Parts: sequence; C-alpha cells; structure tokens
Amino acid sequence: MSEIAIAFDVATLDQALALDERLGAGNEIAKVGLQLFTAAGPDVVRRLRERGRRVFLDLKLHDIPNTVGGAATEAARLGADLLTVHAMGGEAMVHAAVQGIGAAGGATRVVAVTLLTSLDPTAMPPGFVKPFDLHGVAAALTDEAERAGALGVVCSPADLTGIRTKLGRDFFAVTPGIRPAGGDTHDQKRVATIERAVRDGASLLVLGRAITGAADPAAALAAAREERDRALALKS
Repeated sequence: MSEIAIAFDVATLDQALALDERLGAGNEIAKVGLQLFTAAGPDVVRRLRERGRRVFLDLKLHDIPNTVGGAATEAARLGADLLTVHAMGGEAMVHAAVQGIGAAGGATRVVAVTLLTSLDPTAMPPGFVKPFDLHGVAAALTDEAERAGALGVVCSPADLTGIRTKLGRDFFAVTPGIRPAGGDTHDQKRVATIERAVRDGASLLVLGRAITGAADPAAALAAAREERDRALALKS
C-alpha cells in the first residue's frame, strides 16, 4: 500500500491548522518540516495529533550521535510517527536516533534521507567523484540505514528501481517530489507522477504544493487519492 503524506510547508501554526481544516478528514500523514517546526515548535505536532493527524517530523537531523539521539528522544515524546535523519551522518548517528526513541518508549520510526531530490549528478557538492553513481550511493546508504535500525529511507522516486536493483530486495521508501499527472515540478529535479511512484514501489508518497497550493486542497487531495488507487489497482 502506498500511503500519502502532505507537506505542511506553511509559516505559522494557525496556517497549519487552517490547512488541516481545508484538507478535511482523511488518513493522510502531515509532514512537518523545518520551516513550520522552526516557526511553531513542538506545539504544532501536539495540535495536529489532537486533531487526529499522524505526524511525519521531517527535521533531517545531522549531528554527532549524542545530539541526534537526544533530539530523537524528544520527537518520540511528542508522538511523531516518523522522524528523518540524514543517512550521510553515518551508521552510528542513525543508530543513535533509533536508540533515543527506544529510551523514550516511543513508537516513532526513523527514516534516513539518502540524496536530496533537488540534486542531480551535475549538481553534487565538491569532492564527489564524477560521473556520480546516484543509485549506487543511495543503495549503499539504504543498506547502512537499515543496519542501523531505521525503518527505511527517503529517496527520489527516480532512484527506486535503481536502488532495488543494486540491493536485490525491497525496502520502505518515502518519496518526495511526487506530482499528480501534469503537475508542476517546481524546484525539484528528480520527480515522478503518483502513478509511476506507485508502480515503482513507493511506500509513502509526499505531495506538497500540488495539494496545498490548489484553490481547493480537499478536491486536489481527493483526485490524488483516486490517481493513487488506480495505480495500485493496475499494479495488483
């Protein structure tokens, strides 16, 4: 089953609650990222959970293991369903996040960011060998993250098939950069339609401005659900 997460990329708690109201009832996960968490803090997680939303806390933690472990403990105490860390932080750091959650007795699961969807082989930072093997690096980071106890990874939908081929097995994949058929790609380079991401095995589809920027977010979300369901039916 490919679930849907909606990126609550808004500037205030009031805007987040208003967006939740406009989306209407549904089992979609609210993805709270850096902008909203910096503006509203932990209260946004509490308030959305009070409204019945599961929360994907997308903070992309990347620091020494002790610091990341402490932050993960607090995320678990807030009741976040998912928490992101950067896989590039290394196996010990990812494992520290998993241990931090365990210390809080929480059910939060860690997903590790492999390579940002805004990057492509021509835009990698200095020091990376070129030509750059995106799929090979993403596969290695996925393997490392799972060894550390992560549920899975965040990766470009364009990397799904390549990572699975490299690993030779399935894995839990959160895929940002998802667009309904015909949707704008905005500033992301490695994107995919809902249909393609489902076909390639995405576990959690992250949709943002295609839903939140629509004149009627509830209608846009309903259309996205239908597109996802059609893709699942074709896949089965």
